[in-house]
This record gives sequence, structure tokens and C-alpha cells, in this order.
Amino acid sequence: MREAIIALLPALPIGIGATIVMDLFGRFRSKLLGQPFADYGLVGRWLAHMPRGVFVHRSIGKASPVKGEMGIGWSAHYLIGMVFALVLLLLFGAGWTQHPTLLPALIVGAGSVAAPFLLMQPGMGQGLAARLSPKPWAARARSLVTHLVFGLGLYAAGRATALAVQ
Repeated sequence: MREAIIALLPALPIGIGATIVMDLFGRFRSKLLGQPFADYGLVGRWLAHMPRGVFVHRSIGKASPVKGEMGIGWSAHYLIGMVFALVLLLLFGAGWTQHPTLLPALIVGAGSVAAPFLLMQPGMGQGLAARLSPKPWAARARSLVTHLVFGLGLYAAGRATALAVQ
């Protein structure tokens, strides 16, 4: 059991690194294309309303603000990144960290788009796969590209982690 836990510990730096890559890409896209950077405070608001029994909002932007929502959202964002890194290691083996390859990372990155499509967007008032947003296909494309970049980040962070432990 102890060996399994130790083998999965690289999910922490890999997930953090991949999420940093995703955030840097988001900042770059925001500056270059003028697209808004993700507001993780709204994610925090959505999550903070859940213990109160509210899981779905008409518009998360119009929901009551919650103290600490920005910190909750950013913490959840990075925790989710670590969870998807763990999923990568569970699906493709902890040995992936010794010799990271791109395809498994991209598969997990692409698969991670299910989280916003099926959970976050409906819960925050945008509907399934952003169908209620003003430009659903543009929102879907942005989400998919962002999550593919997260996959690239998983690979890059996996390579960096492999180099660090050699």
C-alpha cells in the first residue's frame, strides 16, 4: 500500500505544473485575443453554495457572493488539476512518470473537458456543454483547446518531474 501511495505522489507536482501551463495559456489568450480569463471566483461561489443545497444556478454571476470565493475557486482549480494527474497515473500506470509520453497526457487532457461540459457549465447556468451561452460552439472550442493545453502541461510537467528525480 505504501509503495502505491509513493508511486502516485508525482501526481501532485504534475497536476500543479499542468494547471500552471493551462493558466499561462489562458493569460496569453486573454492578452492576445482579448478573451476573458477564467473567473475562478465564480467557481468558488458555485462550490460554496453546494453545502447550502444549491447545486445549479440560473446565472452564477447573479448568485449571492460568498466570503472567500476567490480562494475557494483557485484552490479547487489546482486540486482538480492534481486529481486529473492522478487519473493519468491510474489509467496509464505510475511508471508513466519515469518515461512520460504525449498521447496519454493528451487523452486525459481531452477527457478532462467532460468536467466543465457535464458539471461546471450546467451548474453555473450555462447548460450542458455551454448550450445556453451566447456562443455555445465558441465556448466549447475554448474549453477543448484549454483542456488540450492542460494535456500538454501534463506531459511537460511529467517530463520535468522525471528529470528532477533522476
